Amino acid sequence: MGRNALAVLLFAGVPPVFAQSYPSKPIRIVVPFTAGSASDILARFIGPKFYETWGQQVVVDNRSSAGGTVAGGIVAAATADGHTLMLTSSAFAGSAALYDKLPYDSVKDFSGVSQVAATALVVVVAPGLGAKTLKELIAMAKQKPKQFNFASSGIGSGTHYGSELFNMAANISAVHVPYKGVPEAVNDTMTGRIHYFVTPLLPTISLIKSGRLLALGVTTAQRTPMLPDVPTIAEAAIPGFEYDGWFGIFAPSKTPRAVIEKLNKEVVRILETTDVRDKILNQGATAKASTPEAFDKLVREEIVTRRKVFAAAGVKPE
Repeated sequence: MGRNALAVLLFAGVPPVFAQSYPSKPIRIVVPFTAGSASDILARFIGPKFYETWGQQVVVDNRSSAGGTVAGGIVAAATADGHTLMLTSSAFAGSAALYDKLPYDSVKDFSGVSQVAATALVVVVAPGLGAKTLKELIAMAKQKPKQFNFASSGIGSGTHYGSELFNMAANISAVHVPYKGVPEAVNDTMTGRIHYFVTPLLPTISLIKSGRLLALGVTTAQRTPMLPDVPTIAEAAIPGFEYDGWFGIFAPSKTPRAVIEKLNKEVVRILETTDVRDKILNQGATAKASTPEAFDKLVREEIVTRRKVFAAAGVKPE
């Protein structure tokens, strides 16, 4: 056997051997949003399960800035050995659709590990706003064009995209107010500084149930079991409206495939456990795993779709 052929065979055997020893040190899960955000909550549900299986500590590292692009840059530049991951929302696709120049290539610099969850978003207002139904909110906003405002967890985020879809479908012209994360936007919605917020259920379900926020409609095709009395947006005011938010885990693109597959297998296992599924459901989302290939495909398609919507809405990066 020639020297080159032997080298190829030896190199081909490296990824499986590396995967067997993975993880060999603590795992860092970078979250592009603040503590208490939906992505943060999911990371803290999943992280301890990695530890139970592999005996390595998991550190959740919140890096909230620029709609998640700072966190993306950190993970894209990290050593591609599976010890640095990113758990993020569909904001990842939004940033790729909105910004011409990012510190990374959203497709080439990341490998999808798995989708983690799907979630309804819900239109919420302060109880004192005066709108008790979605039709009433739309009517109020139309009476005061450019005087009503809506929040998001950042330009290009999933909450921003969902809001622009809603505004376009409802023919509303309102002012966008981006925040560093969902918790900050929720706080100002409760105080009335923000007129409405299209937010994930995960960080707001308890506030809705306690009456501190009023839920007017959910974005999904079907009502969510967590808020069975809240109509869908399609039922309440805009027939045919539908939008699902998603969350998933990425690794740097050059991570060995065997490590990606090992991570995927573990994420699938975790999401099938009753306690994690129940925790996610109780936060208003649904546990949803995928193959790495299916998650990569979802992201690529979403980037194209969001680019079209942001262009139609006249959204510009900061």
